[in-house]
Amino acid sequence: MKLLKLSIALAFIANFSFAQNKEAKVMQAPIATVTPAAAPKQSAIKWDKEIHDFGDIEKGKPVTYEFTFTNTTNETVLITTVKPACGCTAANYTKTPVKPGEKGMVAATFNAASAGAFQKSVTIITNEGGVDTSKTVSFKGKVIDTSASNDKKADIRS
Repeated sequence: MKLLKLSIALAFIANFSFAQNKEAKVMQAPIATVTPAAAPKQSAIKWDKEIHDFGDIEKGKPVTYEFTFTNTTNETVLITTVKPACGCTAANYTKTPVKPGEKGMVAATFNAASAGAFQKSVTIITNEGGVDTSKTVSFKGKVIDTSASNDKKADIRS
């Protein structure tokens, strides 16, 4: 019984010792201002074509389109990064600096794994006058599964 009374007394004391004081001043942390990271500015170089339509392409046969540009700035331009939007697209690009008036390119190769319409993009980061700039080019088309039509023809002949 003494143990029970002692336990209750300790619990009572512990409860009051952890209770908050109503008169305590509440410290408020200063509100931090968050500024979003600046997006790269738009590229000033002149692209010959920004969207390409492959039309109908055969499933499983890679197709490539070469997006070309002319450096219309007064500075040398360097392509620093090329990011295809998905794993079905690979890219190759001019890796040397492009002087004013010269041409450069980004080649996008698409390998279709499934039939149907598609639209893909490639983001290009260039360094123009010491500033990173971005440009997105895209391509589209329709993948035709010719093996399915060949299978139907084989079934008809049998």
